[in-house]
Amino acid sequence: MRHFALALSLCGALAAPAAAQTLRIGMAAETTAADPHNYAAAPNSTFRDHVFDGLTALDARLRPSPALATAWSRRDDLTWVFDLRQGVTFHDGQAFTADDVVYSYCRVLNNDAEVVGSFSREIRRIAAMTAETPHRLVIRTAEPEPLLVSDLASVAIIPRGSRSGLTYTPEGCGRVGPWPSVGEFNEGRAAIGTGPYRLRSYDRSSGIVLTRNDAYWGDKPHWAEVRLRPVTAAGPRLAGLLAGDLDVVEAPATADVQRIRQNPAFALAVSPTTRLIFLQMDQRPDAPFVQGPGGGNPLRDVRVRQALSLAIDRRVIAERVMDGLATPAGQLLPEGMRGTVPGAGVLPYDPARARALLAEAGVASGLSFTLHATNNRYVNDARVAQALAQYFQRIGVTVTVDAMPSNVFFARRGRKDFSVPMGGWAASAEETQLFFRAWITTTDRDRGFGMSNYGEFSDPEIDRLARSAFATMDEGERERLMEQASRLAIERLPVLPIHFENAAWAFRRGLTYEGRMDQTTLAQAIRPAP
Repeated sequence: MRHFALALSLCGALAAPAAAQTLRIGMAAETTAADPHNYAAAPNSTFRDHVFDGLTALDARLRPSPALATAWSRRDDLTWVFDLRQGVTFHDGQAFTADDVVYSYCRVLNNDAEVVGSFSREIRRIAAMTAETPHRLVIRTAEPEPLLVSDLASVAIIPRGSRSGLTYTPEGCGRVGPWPSVGEFNEGRAAIGTGPYRLRSYDRSSGIVLTRNDAYWGDKPHWAEVRLRPVTAAGPRLAGLLAGDLDVVEAPATADVQRIRQNPAFALAVSPTTRLIFLQMDQRPDAPFVQGPGGGNPLRDVRVRQALSLAIDRRVIAERVMDGLATPAGQLLPEGMRGTVPGAGVLPYDPARARALLAEAGVASGLSFTLHATNNRYVNDARVAQALAQYFQRIGVTVTVDAMPSNVFFARRGRKDFSVPMGGWAASAEETQLFFRAWITTTDRDRGFGMSNYGEFSDPEIDRLARSAFATMDEGERERLMEQASRLAIERLPVLPIHFENAAWAFRRGLTYEGRMDQTTLAQAIRPAP
């Protein structure tokens, strides 16, 4: 990293501005596909939000706002009415109507084997959908869904083609197809949205080229062309900025942040986020990468999970491994958000107590596992994994770290290949229920619960509290239920929270960017400085 710091101090003035109407963004990770229904990851969201729209959108602080729906209301706890924006056309000229929403939501439920069904958890909770008019949609949910408006921001709308008069029910969606494949999206034939940019070309590894949609229904973006180039290593990413090959880069190395702040040729945006870095604890009896002295899976014993948590000094990781660009975690969302435990603080560091708990559980020696992690997805992810392994080894646990590229990691984690994967997840609303719904509650595919519960954790008491909160429209009562569930999660530790990332962007002088809590990078929000 020293040679990049030297380049920053000596060569900042050499960074030439890009062509006036082209913006070049260095992304910290690759997208998995040009298919907006493929996988719920920040790089995919960055691409999706340039080309596609949802019924709603989330602003930089995760508050829902109108998009393809201009207004919404509830007739009762199960029935929502969305008034759709008129005069909107897709990039191919087709007019947007309620049938496109039905088609898109049915496609999410009927993805072929190529597609990861990340968004089905949002869609499966919808029982029926009716187009009262071409621009009024009535959605009936199976149960009360207090966060429906926020949830639908992540589901991209694609054109229905020549189909008309469509009706949505989960059972009837199979008759709505056929569906475009991932390959058709990657080739550009199906990557047609209503968003501010059109897809010109897509290559997951070498980059994405977008051109401005001059017929966009909203504010016209400044840039005529946007190039999204994945540069997964922080050093080359920063070097591209210094050399003038990139205008904006995501996630500069934490060690370089202070130097960037001090260099007048560049600017920096830093945003707190809800992205929690955590370890997921496998609860299957035959966990493939865990060994204990008596056989079986010791991670099923809550004392072992508590011991592993007590072994971690989260403050040191945040200060030294993350160079201060992280907040040590004590629970699933930053304190103060709905459903968090007031005054919980950082989870304690007590290696002596950790060793005592391992002895109580009968695994004072002989416990070992593999910690699987990405090495190019989260800020300092491989370094964090190594630091965690060292903490565990200090209490007598043998740990092997296996860090790999994110495209390999996510595919394997989706197949439940790991026992202690290190993940990252950012809430799309300021409520803990989203984390419980995706990662902790017992998996129920029909209701969209536990779709990321790869460790197969199941706790009836947590399920009762969390599922009650999922169906409670009263905000005060919902917050009370989620706080109780959060207290149990801190005690029983189905996941071990480590820290919350702070997001950072570095860019050349002459640009402005606010940054976003969800860590996505939107060219339409990057503007020339006044």
